[in-house]
Amino acid sequence: MSFILVAVIVLGAIGLVAAVVLYVCSKKFAVKEDPRIAEVAALLPQANCGGCGYPGCGGLADALVKGADNGSIDGLLCPVGGQEVMGKVADLLGMAMANSEPLVAVVRCQGTCENRPRIAEYSGLRTCTAMHACGAGETACGFGCLGCGDCVKACQFGAIVLNPETGIPEVDEEKCTSCGACVKACPRRIIELRKKGIKGRRVYVSCVNKDKGPIAMKGCKVACIGCGKCEKECPFEAITIENNLSYINPDKCKSCRKCEKVCPTHAIVAVNFPAPKARTTEIQDKPEAVINTSNNTESAKKEAES
Repeated sequence: MSFILVAVIVLGAIGLVAAVVLYVCSKKFAVKEDPRIAEVAALLPQANCGGCGYPGCGGLADALVKGADNGSIDGLLCPVGGQEVMGKVADLLGMAMANSEPLVAVVRCQGTCENRPRIAEYSGLRTCTAMHACGAGETACGFGCLGCGDCVKACQFGAIVLNPETGIPEVDEEKCTSCGACVKACPRRIIELRKKGIKGRRVYVSCVNKDKGPIAMKGCKVACIGCGKCEKECPFEAITIENNLSYINPDKCKSCRKCEKVCPTHAIVAVNFPAPKARTTEIQDKPEAVINTSNNTESAKKEAES
């Protein structure tokens, strides 16, 4: 019994010493969290999508509080909550926040089954990442959409669906929160977050093919061939060409649509613009009216002479 008693006493002493050491360390090395972080986090939607660029809503809350301490929270945005949530956060932190233009995911590919015919059959793991790792995929275009739906699976808000007829993903602008999950999921980077634009109107090059013109056209009928016509036509210097591919800068574009009209392959897309009005027939009717009038005058003269 004496041995057991000694062992119990020794273990108890060790536990007591360890407890004291842990208590002292916890007090000395304690990291005090600003209570505002929890308050800001409570205002965020807790989607933890990473669209803000931070690891979850807690990371954004910490960045917002630190930004407020440094005098500005500009550049920090919760894409899911939008301006409404960020306005509440700014009020809580006593900061003024500049209004930022909303973004929306844009699929820059028109490689439908009709425009981009299949030349091979893929029988491996049915994901965009796996197919991309194996090569160009099932078509001759090594840059376009693979149609396996990795972006659809990545979206937590049901904002992207794969069109079964075209094989191209489509974005629901009302549901899209511009979290960027689809952008990260796409191995070919064909999805881009662009400014939503006034009334949702946008003009962009719906192609990411960097091959030279003849090769690009061989793979897809509506591929950008880097001809430069759009760049020359743009009066606002919003278009640049790099690696045989045109790109429209949304910060400079004024949506005049002149580039769309001169694009020979229809690679430039204009979204949410009103349909062109039908031409009136007034001008066409006027010559007939003039002819009728002249005929009436001539007949009147004949009657007078007779």
